Amino acid sequence: MRRRCRSPSAPRPLLPRASSGWAGEGAKAMALWALLSPGVLVRTGHTVLTWGITLVLFLHDTELRQWEEQGELFLPLTFLLLVLGSLLLYLAVSLMDPGYVTAQPQSQEEPKEEQTAMVPQAIPLRRCRYCLVLEGLPNLGPDCGLQSSQNALGEPALSLDSPLCPQQPLRARHCRDCRRCVRRYDHHCPWMENCVGERNHPLFVAYLALQLVVLLWGLYLAWSGLRFFQPWGLWLRSTGLLFATFLLLSFFSLVVSLLLASHLYLVASNTTTWEFISSHRIAYLRQRTSNPFDRGLTRNLAHFFCGWPSGPWETLWAEEEEEGSSQAV
Repeated sequence: MRRRCRSPSAPRPLLPRASSGWAGEGAKAMALWALLSPGVLVRTGHTVLTWGITLVLFLHDTELRQWEEQGELFLPLTFLLLVLGSLLLYLAVSLMDPGYVTAQPQSQEEPKEEQTAMVPQAIPLRRCRYCLVLEGLPNLGPDCGLQSSQNALGEPALSLDSPLCPQQPLRARHCRDCRRCVRRYDHHCPWMENCVGERNHPLFVAYLALQLVVLLWGLYLAWSGLRFFQPWGLWLRSTGLLFATFLLLSFFSLVVSLLLASHLYLVASNTTTWEFISSHRIAYLRQRTSNPFDRGLTRNLAHFFCGWPSGPWETLWAEEEEEGSSQAV
């Protein structure tokens, strides 16, 4: 019998090509979603608004333009450098890690006596019910203690008895916007689309200070270009954009001034926005009449900006507890 061979013109299955097409469409959708994410939109809007206001100040008859026309470039360049510096600080604060709490496998060794003595036993460290931080953990097997459950937000959750469940240090809090626990949590800034925590709080204060300088200088420059004359229709067409810029800069200057003043007060007293507003809801502050982390203005500023003296917050809490008990005796 003769074997029948398939004709070379017979069509071949197109399943691999179709699957690759679906993968390509999925990659395009994910890339589009990444471009339209709130963080990208907020940062792009801030950048466009910053350079747009700067362009308005250069195009109108302000002192900035007069300096440029007279060849005095020192002040215009200084202004541009300040604007660029404030923008870079904004991007640094909004993109950097604010101090996320990461899960680490617990060692089987018993803690040393001096280590356990540093942590107050009255306030045990909590385990966060919301976080599922598994980055960098090697080969999670079936015996890792992972439970297939969900939390109140509909996210996968770990059992509280699992050694992989992130342990909240003192002063840390879970941010539902970032879906992570943040060390020394201050607040979630919607304008930054990022949390302000232990790592980026000093840069946040520096950004507010530099931004306030830029806003006040821009406010002065916008006022220098305003010329009030009649008829009002002609004035509005020629100076309306500059006047709107002046009002916008006035509003931003007021907001940034209040933010900077409040954060300087919080830094000077070594507290956070969350602790200041919700002290009655926080376990380690609820029964205290004073701030247990306040060590005086100089030491508070040195610890905030320079990280000195270093050490866990549990140690400071324990020292304050010992001082309070000794004074009571």
